[in-house]
Amino acid sequence: MMKFVSILLFFGAGIYALYEQSKPEPNKFIMIGAMAIFMIGLYRIMKKIPNKNEEDNE
Repeated sequence: MMKFVSILLFFGAGIYALYEQSKPEPNKFIMIGAMAIFMIGLYRIMKKIPNKNEEDNE
């Protein structure tokens, strides 16, 4: 449940940053904050996916 909420928050922040960018005068601090949350979320999701080139040492 917590994982779903965090993923929803990360993508919601990314979508809000895109919405804020479409305004005539976007608030740069809100855009930077939303994009930072989005990038941290992507990092947390991507670090769980194994590397394609990673070899098994067994």
